[in-house]
Amino acid sequence: MTPSEEALVFHCQDDPLVGILSRSEAPGNVGVVIVVGGPQYRAGSHRQFTLLARHLARQGIPAFRFDYRGMGDAGGDRRAFDAVDDDLRAAVSVFMTAEPRLRGVVIWGLCDAASAALIYAPTDSRVRGLVLLNPWVRDAQTQAVTQMKHYYVKRLMERAFWRKLLRGGVQWRASAGSLLRTSRAVLDGRRSAPLDHRSFQDRMLAGWRQFPGPSLLVMSGRDLTAREFAEYSAARDSWRERLSSSKLSRVDIPEADHTFSTRALRDRVAAETVAWVRRAVTIDGVDDGSTMPSAE
Repeated sequence: MTPSEEALVFHCQDDPLVGILSRSEAPGNVGVVIVVGGPQYRAGSHRQFTLLARHLARQGIPAFRFDYRGMGDAGGDRRAFDAVDDDLRAAVSVFMTAEPRLRGVVIWGLCDAASAALIYAPTDSRVRGLVLLNPWVRDAQTQAVTQMKHYYVKRLMERAFWRKLLRGGVQWRASAGSLLRTSRAVLDGRRSAPLDHRSFQDRMLAGWRQFPGPSLLVMSGRDLTAREFAEYSAARDSWRERLSSSKLSRVDIPEADHTFSTRALRDRVAAETVAWVRRAVTIDGVDDGSTMPSAE
């Protein structure tokens, strides 16, 4: 059965925002705020956020998905993903007001929504957990390294590439130029100074280190954004330390693309989310899963 849903119009500063609340018949004391990765609106790619919210509600976990300012049905000017703290705070407030049994929320975010969640989480004590899917850390250096390792090297190992080259089907001048530019970006990055402390990546890490709650990291195996995150974090001691935290759970899905675009992949993510919330998110010493119905 489809859970009951309600559209809520609320405000962030002077701008109207629109969200959809998926209610549960027997809610626990924690809900999930589904944050949009941009640029898209509250339904998500392949209606993923809509389907996830309804699944969570059927499992006893109320969910709320909404549009940032400047996106979807919301008013105002569009913001960058690292400048949406006010939007997130307004969404958490209206969600908890509409569901008065809630004592806290989990923020669920894909791509740059995961990055936004990391920046925001330590500023709001109502946030008790984070679900982070393929976090966005892209800059010129990480993009170049990822392309070199996961595209060019793989391409050179393929017989089809060499057959196409010998038949004249490869524009080798353009390909060589692209490879040269990528190589230079890799070398320039290795010679450059560390990231400025004001970069969004450093703000992500600082937020994650300050956040006291548990986190679930979900990584796709067929996604360059996930690979860039892996490359970026593996190259930095502070990120490696955070990824080894006992408060972090991790799920790797080798067959998944960036947006988990098949029904099987979406269902896997939804099931992992429900299981982790029940297992890991504790509010006031009571595991919220104790009030939730069993899984479907």
